[in-house]
Amino acid sequence: MNNWWRGAVIYQVYPRSFKDTNGDGVGDLPGIVEGLDYIASLGVDAIWISPFFKSPMADFGYDIADYRDVDPLFGTLADFDALLAKAHRLGIKVMIDQVLSHCSDQHAWFQESRQSRDNPKADWYVWADPQEDGTPPNNWMSLFGGVAWRWEPRREQYYLHNFLGVQPDLNFHNPAVQQATLDNVQFWLDRGVDGMRLDAINFCFHDTELRDNPPKPKEKRVGRGFSPDNPYAYQYHYYNNTRPEMLPFLEQLRALMDRYPDVAALGEISSEDSLATTAEYTGSKRLHMGYSFELLVDDFSAAYIRDTVSRLEAAMDDGWPCWAISNHDVPRAVSRWGGGGDDAFAAQLVAMVCSLRGSVCVYQGEELGLTEADVPFELLQDPYGKTFWPNFKGRDGCRTPLPWQDAEGGGFSTGPSWLPVPSEHSARSVAVQEADPDSVLQHVRAFLHWRRQHPALVRGGIRFLDTPEPVLAFVREGEGSAVLVAFNLSAAPVQWPLPQGFNATPLDGHGLREATLEAGTVSLPARGSWFAALA
Repeated sequence: MNNWWRGAVIYQVYPRSFKDTNGDGVGDLPGIVEGLDYIASLGVDAIWISPFFKSPMADFGYDIADYRDVDPLFGTLADFDALLAKAHRLGIKVMIDQVLSHCSDQHAWFQESRQSRDNPKADWYVWADPQEDGTPPNNWMSLFGGVAWRWEPRREQYYLHNFLGVQPDLNFHNPAVQQATLDNVQFWLDRGVDGMRLDAINFCFHDTELRDNPPKPKEKRVGRGFSPDNPYAYQYHYYNNTRPEMLPFLEQLRALMDRYPDVAALGEISSEDSLATTAEYTGSKRLHMGYSFELLVDDFSAAYIRDTVSRLEAAMDDGWPCWAISNHDVPRAVSRWGGGGDDAFAAQLVAMVCSLRGSVCVYQGEELGLTEADVPFELLQDPYGKTFWPNFKGRDGCRTPLPWQDAEGGGFSTGPSWLPVPSEHSARSVAVQEADPDSVLQHVRAFLHWRRQHPALVRGGIRFLDTPEPVLAFVREGEGSAVLVAFNLSAAPVQWPLPQGFNATPLDGHGLREATLEAGTVSLPARGSWFAALA
């Protein structure tokens, strides 16, 4: 199918925590191969695999030391080829993470660059002289805490790291860096992948004048994807990311990808105005899709969802959005928005995000209604969490292994797992939920298969209705049909008068807690959902 990515449901696999086949406590590529039948049964269109490349694992794979090889922790290139072949046999597209803006300090490029100011890779990273008093060249801060500059005595210069100090930023103002990056992307396209998820894509370019970022007022120090007590929130990040030079590079990247049949690029975007940047970065000559952290925040209301999606729709020209309510960087949605433990809410959340216009990333475990795990400090792995504990516990709570069985460790590994599997997760395991026709898994599976039968929900446009809290309602129209959608996002039943002029015929079979229509009023039970065909 051409443009398979339009309206696709993309299942995010976090390899470390998906399935372990060799007993070392860390998930691996053969584990993904074993789990592909399960993933296919969900009714998703594609998988996105978080980094599995060679890495010292300081940031668990997002610090890449070799872009073209598999870390032995996860397997081999042959294992990846086997994964790709099986996924394609099952009709599943495969997207992989690409971390373009930065790499590991163990990468051969950086090992050469740091030696001197005159070697062949000397200008491949963002190097800067100190100020007269020896301090860093400007006030830029790292997202993971502290200044964004680290001293290198061999060059007597600082290098930029927007993330961990062991993740130096590449200098994309150097055309050789751009070409080497495109060559790495081409390596995986030649291998047969169907797309790329581009991590922190707006961080590739920096301001060549190294101007200071302006301060941000205290009342505006709220961010997406970082702790509010992080000094990163104290600045407007106008100069260390989201620079105008990024646009021509995106067009180069798109030109490369257009040489391959029906592949897609999905950009992760976090800027001062992420929705505006997403609209700017996507379209026929740039990225196929973009997603930001706007639905990965603590805010949760019908008005917030409606306003967020409407803002992007208004800004976007020929681009295509992608939405996510959970991923490997933020607390799980059922805990973040509902306190956890409400099965109907867990299923409804997946259905809600999969009913918006755009493609969708569903994070592994969402289909089980997994809650945020409470990982004690002594078992914490995330360097981000260790730095900001106890105010911010980091990202380990959403990264615990997927429970396959109701057993100690969730049946994830035959050995101790890299993060603990909570007993409450084991009780929600795949095996337990497969055997329960009323489980979150069964409801999510039913909905995703049902969604495929309604083209308007996959590729149609969206028009929101003006509804009071807690009702979120909209019309999806296109592909020869129109569907009216309504969700009661609360834990109490509500009545919603159907707007005048709507000739609606309820649709069933979606697998969610159903509403009823009587005398022009829709009765939505707690966490209830309603879908109707419009004449």
